[in-house]
Amino acid sequence: MADSIVQAAFISFFNNWLTTQQTLLEKLESLSESINKDEEECRDLVAKVLSHYEEYYKERTKLVNSDVFLCFSPPWLTSFECSLLWISGFKPSMVFPLVKKSVGELLSAAQTHKIELVRAEIRRGERDIGQAMARIQESLAEPPIFYLMKKMGKLVDGEISELDTAMDDLKKSMTVIIGNADNLRALTVTKIVEILSPVQSVKFLATAAEFQIQARKLGLQKLSKA
Repeated sequence: MADSIVQAAFISFFNNWLTTQQTLLEKLESLSESINKDEEECRDLVAKVLSHYEEYYKERTKLVNSDVFLCFSPPWLTSFECSLLWISGFKPSMVFPLVKKSVGELLSAAQTHKIELVRAEIRRGERDIGQAMARIQESLAEPPIFYLMKKMGKLVDGEISELDTAMDDLKKSMTVIIGNADNLRALTVTKIVEILSPVQSVKFLATAAEFQIQARKLGLQKLSKA
């Protein structure tokens, strides 16, 4: 019951979060298209957008701690959105094509070099997390989990306790993996924004928000035609 309450609370939060995301996108686009952009205004809006993302991950952490498995197939997303997921969220390296699309022509040589260094760092992080996730998945086909799963319905008391312990360990491992992936996602965006000017950051975040919202619209459209 507790898990279902947490899930329902998150879905309600997420729907409201998306509404705010749309509002922020409109503000980002308006400021991005403005002829005379005030850097302080850009800086303030960027801070609000980043805070909005932080709010999402703070709330989702509660859900991860409640039911980590649910986060790998989130019912609040469409099947199309789920197909874009990497460890329960966007793949950090997806950020770099968005940077290129939004401000590629506005980057200085120094900025381009710094972004390439970040890209290499993030790819290493993705590789490490991906390998850790692969090890967890492979462990499911090994004792004791596979043996105990095979005997489901025929387990004796000691084996039930052993399976519960094994599943708890699996949950803890997956919770750590999602946490590491979320940290890498946050690190990617933070480092990019630090490299970009406030005006460039507005353009970049507008493109990123538009990508997310358009992906959802497409997913809902496909769902309505199914």
